[in-house]
Amino acid sequence: MFSPDEPGSRVWGRKTTELTVTCHPILPADNMSVPGSYQAAAGPSSVPSAPPSYEETVAVNSYFPVPPAPVPGPTTGLVTGPDGKGMNPPAYYTQPVPVPNANAIAVQTVYVQQPVSFFDRPVQMCCPSCNKMIVTQLSYNAGALTWLSCGSLCLLGCVAGCCFIPFCVDALQDVDHYCPNCKALLGTYKRL
Repeated sequence: MFSPDEPGSRVWGRKTTELTVTCHPILPADNMSVPGSYQAAAGPSSVPSAPPSYEETVAVNSYFPVPPAPVPGPTTGLVTGPDGKGMNPPAYYTQPVPVPNANAIAVQTVYVQQPVSFFDRPVQMCCPSCNKMIVTQLSYNAGALTWLSCGSLCLLGCVAGCCFIPFCVDALQDVDHYCPNCKALLGTYKRL
């Protein structure tokens, strides 16, 4: 019968033929010489005697960049590799610190406090001078209502010293609010 391994034999009603493909290396342009033990001969049939070795192929592609060699420095210790020989531990790289820009704009966050209404009693608030939560201290001063009350009492006939009673009554005087920590004047409550 027919053997499928023989060239020219018939299998399934068809004749098989053998095809041989030969690959030739691509030579570089610009008449550059290829490193290695073979050189292309000039002429119509330039077939090299053997393909290049691995070292020769790597030497052809030597124009690729090579990573930099490790910087010599103090060795902290050797790590044992898989083959039992000592090897250096891997180098660790840190991210570079950004350089401050001379034209950078400093951003300052400012918290705006709601306006505080001062009355004739202590108020709990954040002091704008020392930035602490405080309860204000009160101080009483003679204001317009005090002087008006004194003048009214004089007109009614309290001339013998009774007209000075409004200067002793806190309910008729203006109130100043002070910070107990830094003693700053925070606000004034005017009676009139």
